[in-house]
Amino acid sequence: MDPRTTSDQMANTGTLPVTGDGSVAVTVDAGPRDPGIPDWVVEARGAMTVPGKYIAYEEGTRHVVVPVQREWTRIGRSLAADVRFDDATVSRRHALIVNQTDGTRVLDDRSLNGVYVNGRRVEWSPLKDGDHVIVGRHTLWFVDTATVGSPVAAADDAAEPALAAE
Repeated sequence: MDPRTTSDQMANTGTLPVTGDGSVAVTVDAGPRDPGIPDWVVEARGAMTVPGKYIAYEEGTRHVVVPVQREWTRIGRSLAADVRFDDATVSRRHALIVNQTDGTRVLDDRSLNGVYVNGRRVEWSPLKDGDHVIVGRHTLWFVDTATVGSPVAAADDAAEPALAAE
């Protein structure tokens, strides 16, 4: 049971654009644009005015966007988690989002049900814009707004550095 009162929970919600360090609720009734990325994620990304890295997920009937600003963002069922799911399919310490200068990664924090990135179970994985991370029965979308207002699919257009052949 969540010890926060309804007013405490609502204090961390609002409307886009995201300008602070708290999470915001986004209400979008549109269905998915394509099978990959839901419309509400694309719309939330386009409405962001502050470049940065975010995690977007559905919580009941609302959509939540949480900025990834610290080096470690904890995901789990524990009250100490930064992104908390009160759900038995989520371990108390399920995953960590690690944000460093060389990139952002997700780490499985010894969870029972595992962490999946784009449908593949991982112990750790680098994240890029548009990736979806599954924690228990919850899907979290990673949004990296290096260029505010550009579409989520733009990350797929960017060429990744090739490894030098020896």
